Amino acid sequence: MSGDQTSWQAYLAFLSTPVDEARPFVLETEHAVSLHFDHLATQSFMSLRQPDRLVLPYTRAMMGFLLLRPTPRHIAMIGLGGGSLAKYCYRHLPESKITAVEVNPEVIALRDTFRIPPDDARFEVLCADGADYIGNVGSHGGEESETQRLDVILLDAFGADGMPARCTSVEFFTACRERLADGGVLAINLGNDDPALPAQLARLERAFGTSRSVFPVATGDNYVAFAWNDAQALPSRQALFDRAHAPGWARNLGLRATAQRLKEGECFNPKRLVWHEPGISHWKVPGWPRSD
Repeated sequence: MSGDQTSWQAYLAFLSTPVDEARPFVLETEHAVSLHFDHLATQSFMSLRQPDRLVLPYTRAMMGFLLLRPTPRHIAMIGLGGGSLAKYCYRHLPESKITAVEVNPEVIALRDTFRIPPDDARFEVLCADGADYIGNVGSHGGEESETQRLDVILLDAFGADGMPARCTSVEFFTACRERLADGGVLAINLGNDDPALPAQLARLERAFGTSRSVFPVATGDNYVAFAWNDAQALPSRQALFDRAHAPGWARNLGLRATAQRLKEGECFNPKRLVWHEPGISHWKVPGWPRSD
């Protein structure tokens, strides 16, 4: 049987899979494996030829934290999914400790399917609520030690019902700011089709003030928000461009384009978002510059 026929049969089987909000399911074709909670949205995507490659554009955009924190000591990932970001950081940031927090044990059970490395001295997958994890880090009854603070928080906690409300509350964003080391960075994947997007961004601004940047991913399917634990503005555009070329291994991330969007996103105003109904409902900003 040809690869195309095998992939087509796998897709038909995928479409006939009953939807269970608590249980993710996998589509495996000749060339890729993807994670889903329904038949419409893709939660994670892995190339079988290059399992560590970041295929989805929003994941590459989230790696823009390297422009602000190029050598993080500790990265916390809220939401494991298929482990795309976890695998990429594990491979390319060997000096970083990585903690991936996933609330759904059914997702964690698929870690071998998505070739997520086993736990070791610098990589750990925790089955826990991400909001609880952020709120409890370093809480030992005394002052929080510097080694327990987080340099980067990557928030990509989508489930069957989208982003959990606890992970987009003012309280959660404030806890993220408090747990970040000085100059630490929070990067968030947000759905372009989520009616709550403007409210989520308003809560982020309440927690971080003007120390934030928001921009649509080139494909238009997602927004990525960055916030940093520092009252300073972003470095200049040229400084960000210079940093984009620093890690030679990161050429396929498109960091220069992300640097451009990151700088433009300083001026992003959530009040300009317009809900677009025809076709697939989503948010758009009239006249927003495209850097792709």
